Amino acid sequence: METAITAEGLRKRYGDHQALSGIDLSVPAGTILGVLGPNGAGKTTTVRILATLLEPDEGRATVAGYDLTTHPLEVRRNIGLTGQYAAVDERLTGRENIELIGVLLHLGRRAAKVRAAELLEQFGLTDAADRMAKTYSGGMRRRLDLAASLVARPPVLFLDEPTTGLDLTSRLALWGMIREQVVAGTTVLLTTQYLEEADQLADRIAVIDKGTVIADGTPDELKRKVGGERLEVSVADAIDLPAVARTLAAVSPAVPAVDEEARTVSVPLTGGVSTIASAAAGLETLGIEPEDFAVRRSSLDDVFLALTGQPGRTGGPAASDTSVTPDADTATSSTKQKEKEPA
Repeated sequence: METAITAEGLRKRYGDHQALSGIDLSVPAGTILGVLGPNGAGKTTTVRILATLLEPDEGRATVAGYDLTTHPLEVRRNIGLTGQYAAVDERLTGRENIELIGVLLHLGRRAAKVRAAELLEQFGLTDAADRMAKTYSGGMRRRLDLAASLVARPPVLFLDEPTTGLDLTSRLALWGMIREQVVAGTTVLLTTQYLEEADQLADRIAVIDKGTVIADGTPDELKRKVGGERLEVSVADAIDLPAVARTLAAVSPAVPAVDEEARTVSVPLTGGVSTIASAAAGLETLGIEPEDFAVRRSSLDDVFLALTGQPGRTGGPAASDTSVTPDADTATSSTKQKEKEPA
């Protein structure tokens, strides 16, 4: 399969801070790479370099078959970029925002109008097309921003925490629109701190911490790396926890993990159905009726915690290190981020 994005040894320093320490990435065409990492890991810096908004200190990269250093204009003609905040002009209508991008991209006024109408319909904004963008909800602004980044039908799309601050309904709608772009052949590099977002959308996930990729694989591959399946037993009374722990210790070679606050005991499920049956029989012999008796798969939250030592995000506004302003020089990118401190 053709590779749409490659990065080899990308490094970037801001004064005494080493933002990137040798990033390596490879994204096959027509797929989504989810990039996870805590604040300050280097996610946004990586995106800004790949979108030609920053120059790396070391390393090389190609996007849509073009080298960033030798053919930056060709890269810009083949990418779309949506930053952490919707970069729309609130004084213009939704239609005028998209038409303006089309004109800046030299589509011509007539073609820009046609393309704007197509995108407004595709993103469910036709009814609000002639309202000023300042009247739009947060979800509508993000949809408008994503539509603007697709005016020139770029084969590669960079999405830097695109659903930050959105409610669940708006996030689900945006996920559907992202999937539609991939079905149409677009390659997406998505940074996010929402673990379920990466789990839902990404074909592969790269976990970045302290400026380097510390893990890479499909969501299932990463989950298997941190322990696979676990047998988890919850009880109504914490007084039963020691007995439950002894029962599970007898059927598993691993030391049971006891969560007193959640009144739960768990062990890795190494013996399959036989382990489950033995544990159930042991609890029945003791006369302990569990509140919950279940097999749990490791989640991306477990992966994130195991790899970075930090819990993953499940909601709320993300921290930001950049601001964005419209700029025609970024070609198919609908936003250009001002250089500040790294993500």
